[in-house]
Amino acid sequence: MPSAVSQQWQEKATGFFSSSGVKLKEASQTAGTFVGEVAKDAKGNVSDVAERFGSMVKSRWTILRQPATRHAVQESLITAAATTGTFLRKGITGTKDKVVVGKTKVEEVAKKTAQKSKTILTDLERWQKGVASTDVFGVPIEATVQRQQASKPNPLILVKCADYLVLSGLNSQYLFKAEGDKKVIEQLVTAYNQDSNASIPEGVNPIDVAALTKYYIASLPEPLTTFELYDEIKGARSSINAMRNVLKKLPSVNYMTLEFITALLLRVSQKSVLNKMDARSLAMEMAPVIMWQKDRKPESYRKYWSRAPKSPSNGSMDPTPAYSAWDMLADDGEDMDASSHIPLDDGTPVDFGAIEVIQCLIEQHNPIFTDANETVWR
Repeated sequence: MPSAVSQQWQEKATGFFSSSGVKLKEASQTAGTFVGEVAKDAKGNVSDVAERFGSMVKSRWTILRQPATRHAVQESLITAAATTGTFLRKGITGTKDKVVVGKTKVEEVAKKTAQKSKTILTDLERWQKGVASTDVFGVPIEATVQRQQASKPNPLILVKCADYLVLSGLNSQYLFKAEGDKKVIEQLVTAYNQDSNASIPEGVNPIDVAALTKYYIASLPEPLTTFELYDEIKGARSSINAMRNVLKKLPSVNYMTLEFITALLLRVSQKSVLNKMDARSLAMEMAPVIMWQKDRKPESYRKYWSRAPKSPSNGSMDPTPAYSAWDMLADDGEDMDASSHIPLDDGTPVDFGAIEVIQCLIEQHNPIFTDANETVWR
């Protein structure tokens, strides 16, 4: 038989479940109502937004369909296209112009390089056979200067000789006229053919150094004044201005070397009271090796560089025997005296016009070579 307590608990449980069911039903109804309202509001908002967007598109399309607006848009598009086309045309034209200019410059450089190479090769053909790659005697002056890579545009052998004479030899008598010691000069020639930057040993007679200078200039395949300008230079000897202008036509190396040599001769002439060599005397000795015509090369000096005697050892200038075809032609017992004079008559007529030119370049050196770097010895 159920007790009173159990019955009481059953009544409470029944009442709890009954009230919970009612509350859940009410909550469900409330949630459904809320969701419905939210969905309704969202639907209304979407419809409103869509309506507004459609109205905006419709109004813009209406504006675009208007003739004035359509014409303005077309004009803008045409202007933009025209501007773009102009820029493109300018860019293409500018590029074409640059290409044409660049091509022209390349052609000019190539032409100049080809001409210069042709000239150098023509000169090289004159001495490449029988001449060592280090030689300076008998080599075109431009090739010598390019090879030595020195700061001065003059052959180093001339710079060394000039420095030696200015420091210790200007008072020596008959500079550039006395022939010097043949064997000593031959050894100096060999030394410079092996090393263009060689130094002249102390104690060498200035007469030998002056003769070495002269013989080097005589060995050049073409005179310093060039074959091409021979007549023009000779015709300008009576006018300083004319001489100055025609000398500017010389290649740079020739011009600077001619200035250098005549500056040295001017220094020698300024000591003529002691050395017995004035401007006229120096011109008579140096003109045949500085300025000569084709087929009139001063060959009488070739004996000094036509063979290669053994190099001196320990800086000594003692003679070293060396024989060649030139010796076979010499008279037995022939000796060279340091005080003997170089013969003026070697079978070639004396070129008095060339002598007057060199005398002019010595006496009027500073007014003629006004635009050259002033030659200064240490």
